[in-house]
Amino acid sequence: MESETPFVSSSAEEISDNTEATEKDEKTMDQKVLVAYFSATGTTRPLAEYAADILNADLYEIIAAEPYTDADLAYYTGGRADQEQNDPSARPGISGSVENLAQYDTILLGYPIWHGQAPRIIRTFLESHDFSGKTIIPFCTSHSSGAGSSADNLHSLCSDTAEWMGATRFAGGTSKSEIAAWLDSMLPDR
Repeated sequence: MESETPFVSSSAEEISDNTEATEKDEKTMDQKVLVAYFSATGTTRPLAEYAADILNADLYEIIAAEPYTDADLAYYTGGRADQEQNDPSARPGISGSVENLAQYDTILLGYPIWHGQAPRIIRTFLESHDFSGKTIIPFCTSHSSGAGSSADNLHSLCSDTAEWMGATRFAGGTSKSEIAAWLDSMLPDR
């Protein structure tokens, strides 16, 4: 007795939907992500590490050419950080650079909030690289301040073709599960 093979019909619309979903999945899987961050006191570092681990992304620490001391970081003392934040033209040097930034499609950019803004070294980082056609997802840490206009101010330093997402502020001590939930909302196709 011959067995019959069931006939399966798919409409052109179903085939098209499946093809688009497969292409989207492949595109998402092909996306290369970099988590770049600056963390003078260590508050931003664990969040960046969590994100890199969750996304299986590369991790790059933005390191000041001249490391910040506790005295440099003491708020409202006239220290180095105060001076830099009060000088819109300040561009602290960076030790090293990202190798082959062109390979990345998405960059998560982490930084602390200093006097309501990103540290000036983040401007140095953005002005040192070409972010054309890249998606940039800023996140910041602060014990008291919000993200404010930090991301908007940084966006203006990059090419108009860079896609900027809204900045998200996290408190010190944010858990890995909170970072995972945030990444799910920012990168739902990951």
